[in-house]
Amino acid sequence: MPKIFGTDGIRGEANHHPMDGAFIFSLGQALADFLRSRNPQPQVVIGRDTRISGPMLESALAAGLMSMGAVPLLAGVLPTPGIAFMTKSTQADAGIVISASHNPYQDNGIKIISRDGFKLSDSDEETIEDLVFDKALKNKCPSAANLGRSCTLGDAERRYIDFLKSIFPRHLSMRGMKIVLDTANGATYNVAPGVFSEMGAMVHVIHNHPDGININDHCGSQHTQDLEKEVLAKAASVGLAFDGDGDRLIAVDEKGCKLTGDQILVICAKVMKDLGLLKNNLLVTTVMSNSGLRMACKRYGLRHHASKVGDRYVIEEMRRLGGSLGGEDSGHMIFLDHHTTGDGILAALQLIGAMLRTEKTLSELAGWMELYPQELINVRVKSKPEISTVPEIVDVITQAEKDLCEQGRVLVRYSGTENLCRVMVEGPTKETALKHCSRIADRVKSVLG
Repeated sequence: MPKIFGTDGIRGEANHHPMDGAFIFSLGQALADFLRSRNPQPQVVIGRDTRISGPMLESALAAGLMSMGAVPLLAGVLPTPGIAFMTKSTQADAGIVISASHNPYQDNGIKIISRDGFKLSDSDEETIEDLVFDKALKNKCPSAANLGRSCTLGDAERRYIDFLKSIFPRHLSMRGMKIVLDTANGATYNVAPGVFSEMGAMVHVIHNHPDGININDHCGSQHTQDLEKEVLAKAASVGLAFDGDGDRLIAVDEKGCKLTGDQILVICAKVMKDLGLLKNNLLVTTVMSNSGLRMACKRYGLRHHASKVGDRYVIEEMRRLGGSLGGEDSGHMIFLDHHTTGDGILAALQLIGAMLRTEKTLSELAGWMELYPQELINVRVKSKPEISTVPEIVDVITQAEKDLCEQGRVLVRYSGTENLCRVMVEGPTKETALKHCSRIADRVKSVLG
């Protein structure tokens, strides 16, 4: 039986298996059957980003759920963290996000959220997989009188905006602050401007006109060039870039310089520690984090723990170790005291709060962490054998590690959501890091490309 769930739900090209209407209908049926063991008529919140394939997949999911007697609660276009919030606040049995995050519009995906707002466990995903391929599933459909009926959550966006505003400290004010937003033509295109405008900021928004195919297209957290230019042109205090589904944040300071997720995490961790809000003085990131983050943690008396790559693993370690802050260099940031998942807008509010509390510019705060030169190259691959079993790749990695010695590090891993091998190298200089990163990437391409 093929495995359909990856490290971040199900992903694929829209209108092709598994992101075709027929399969997603079956997935809706399987999820409903799974949930009926707890509730004979389960309620499931469904939200999506702005991709052209979103409404098609939403309809297929809703139909599958209703055919099994479940009740779909349709939230429309809403960021992933907004769906997690609505799942908890409506006391639904589950939530579903239709999105492929930062991927191009051709792709789409399905993420299932448990009733407590966290991503579904591996074991629950495996159970649902088994049900999808169970030929007896169609025999479990109820009579016509017991079909489910969909319901539209017309106030979902308003409730999510109010939730975000409630998190920002009342004694701090953004009134008059110039902020530029890049909403990636994605799920935050309406929510993010609403939040910051209602809080008194002077907001200028770019890439906020989704047409179904321009999501993440040279914009958002993956492509900040337009944002950097706009921050300088508007003389703004900060620029904030989100990805297609709104669970990532990358920031730009008043000088037009981009901050990484690691830098934002260090800023927030130090301010939270100074306020006594950082539980166990702990910051959880992944093995991909820049070495400068670990050095900053030592400097400021922060405990640091590195998890496997993926926000679900960061959250698992945060919960296991009793942490309140964690995230990834890519821009996923989790503030567990406020939310169950990465939330780009929430992270932006925390960052602005740090600026206001310290009365420092963002460029000054960025100086709290020294970035070690780092290069990352993504190589498209046809297969994903264990790296340690490919001698040609192991040899070039070993040579790079020998040359770098203690002045850098090498990390080669596969993407959990795409057919990519990610090659990351840190070194004493940008040139050295790029040299070794390129050599390893070329070898990966020649062997696996």
